[in-house]
Amino acid sequence: MSKKTKLELTWIGKDERPKLEPRILIEDPTKSYHASVRRSEADIFDNMLIHGDNLLALKALESDPGIRGQVKCVFIDPPYNTGSAFEHYDDGLEHSIWLSLMRDRLELLKDLLHEDGSIWITIDDNEAHYLKVLCDEVFGRRNFIANLVWQKRASRENRAAIGSSHDHVLIYARKPAQEWKSNRNKLAATEAGFSNPDNDPRGPWRSIPFSAQGYRANQMYKITTPTGVELDPPKGRCWGATQPVFDKFLSENRVYFPKGGDGRPRIKLFMGDEDGLVPMTWWPSSDFGDNDSAKKEMLELFPDREAFGTPKPERLLANIIHIATNPGDLVLDSFAGSGTTGAVAHKMGRRWIMVELGDHCDTHVLPRIKKVIDDADNGGVTEAVGWKGGGGFRYFDLAPSLLEQDRYGNWVISKDYRPAMLAEAMCKHVGFTYAPSQHADEYWSHGYSTEKDFIYVTTQQLTHDACRKISEDVGPERSLLVCCKAFNADPDKFDNLTLVKIPSSILTKCEWGRDDYSLNIVNLPLVDQDNDEEADEPSSVPVKRGRKSKSSADAELSLFDIPGAAEDDQ
Repeated sequence: MSKKTKLELTWIGKDERPKLEPRILIEDPTKSYHASVRRSEADIFDNMLIHGDNLLALKALESDPGIRGQVKCVFIDPPYNTGSAFEHYDDGLEHSIWLSLMRDRLELLKDLLHEDGSIWITIDDNEAHYLKVLCDEVFGRRNFIANLVWQKRASRENRAAIGSSHDHVLIYARKPAQEWKSNRNKLAATEAGFSNPDNDPRGPWRSIPFSAQGYRANQMYKITTPTGVELDPPKGRCWGATQPVFDKFLSENRVYFPKGGDGRPRIKLFMGDEDGLVPMTWWPSSDFGDNDSAKKEMLELFPDREAFGTPKPERLLANIIHIATNPGDLVLDSFAGSGTTGAVAHKMGRRWIMVELGDHCDTHVLPRIKKVIDDADNGGVTEAVGWKGGGGFRYFDLAPSLLEQDRYGNWVISKDYRPAMLAEAMCKHVGFTYAPSQHADEYWSHGYSTEKDFIYVTTQQLTHDACRKISEDVGPERSLLVCCKAFNADPDKFDNLTLVKIPSSILTKCEWGRDDYSLNIVNLPLVDQDNDEEADEPSSVPVKRGRKSKSSADAELSLFDIPGAAEDDQ
């Protein structure tokens, strides 16, 4: 009998986790892009667009000390798992696969978040409640901030039993809501609700109640209305301030009595008095845009290309980024879609990282961000935020797998790896920071773990004399991990050296040669309907306990990354 005591969500294959290879990122300078001139000192050029599987990309970012723990806002718009792609498969298996895929990504995203950071996840009713419980496990239930309800469509859906007009936006932080509150920004005050019925020379105003919840003895007094009615505070409440403060408001004509002067007092707030509005959980399309407005934004950018099915409007992202970050902060989106997150973050002066596996990384995201940089994107929030172009980004591909099999089935170092790539990759595998020394006499220093602990990577077969020379050059005050193809020496003879062989020292650490951790089901065979009732799980589905079959990898397409396969594109 299980002795687990914590409340948790369980599913098929929950305890099975991928052994991810920590890949390195290779910049493609032909696709990196920046403005020809600086427009201001605040221009940002170190943004990152990564083409590759998003789980492997997150693993690559995890070991970067400049990124791990530095992301202030994660926004992701993952596949909604609508069920259309799983028509012929077992419902429990379907949800299990989706949950495992999300769990693996959320855990990495949590590690990347700044201590003041937050993650915002769009989802619909199909998986929202499972995702909520999963996020409670990953981020901690006490770190749940809110479930926003965003009106994604204003038109009525007559084909459905009950038309869906909203999506959820789940928000979690690295700290509880009351602590995170001190770091979030309020929304800009609007002119809605302001008027000037009494022709106040100070201009339009709106009123707020002059009462507060609870009991405070010095705020329990009587107030006399202009019509002579004496009022006590509402039941269970006290007045909003002490009597001297109220008298001051009264002398400044800041008190409004509704109901012809008989009502309870309210305080006038003039335009400019408020420092902003506390965000609410209801986000109507009139204020935050909807899918239709997002499609129009995309068509303006790419009039000759088919629009994404359910893109997210720039106004939605602008408000999320405004609440969660300040200029210069880092924003990450690992399901980039059409690149809305990066486009808006760039316009708002934030640093950004986007990850996308599909072809639209090059057909949509790349040209879209170029337009933003060149001030050729006049739509979305461009005018509202005063964007005039500038900045840049670097384009990266995931490096191929470090190890490959030779014709005899032996694992060897990939032929694609140059010496510098190999050194950087080995640093990731053994937990060192890649930082090659620029001094010729420190040829042995490719990275470090502490101020006195270093790593040296070589494909040479080291002799005893070679190891002795390295040991002497390192000196007795420092230690060195030597990763080499082979060595003919007694490791115990050198107190400051640790000798390991590659690839044998890392052979069991990872799943080698796997480039796609997305949900691949498009070309799988259908379930044998005749035998389906006899099986506990669909026997013809080449996915076991939440994992895909390697044999189908070459033929499959990716639900997590292809446009139109799920309602996830921005």
